[in-house]
Amino acid sequence: MLLKGYHKEIFRPECNNSFQSLHCIAHLDEDIGEALPYVNAVLDGDSFIKSPPSVTFKMHGKLITLHARKIAVNALKDEAEADHVLGWLREEINDAWENRENITPKYTGKAKPHILEIYKLLPRTNCRECGQPTCMMFASLATEGVQVSSDCPRLTSSGTNALNDYLSEFNFA
Repeated sequence: MLLKGYHKEIFRPECNNSFQSLHCIAHLDEDIGEALPYVNAVLDGDSFIKSPPSVTFKMHGKLITLHARKIAVNALKDEAEADHVLGWLREEINDAWENRENITPKYTGKAKPHILEIYKLLPRTNCRECGQPTCMMFASLATEGVQVSSDCPRLTSSGTNALNDYLSEFNFA
């Protein structure tokens, strides 16, 4: 077992104390840096940084980042949920480490759509009918999966198909 213990710190975000959700930082008793490429392979991380090592992924509306000596989790409803998420992560980390001989480590994150490629597929009228001030803003939000082709009322059917085809390469459509 690689990760045996941690102590957690629960807090409201300092940027806005009125937020209802909580954040958690788990300070790890052990260094899990060597396990992160294996955890990244198993959990299919959104981003991976080699030095210092970290893997970030989105899961169930939460942004979770694993570092060598800490874990950060946002958007928690209470301490019980933090305990549940941290317990699950400890199992995932330990399982990945124990099975590392059978796992190909992954040192990259997921490919993401390019804002300019999306922008080229849009009507580029800045009509604001989608609720965004510009088509570039729409494209920016589409790179995160927030906007989809059906949100642009000015897209033609061929434009909708082209945008859906492009975004499907990234599991966004």
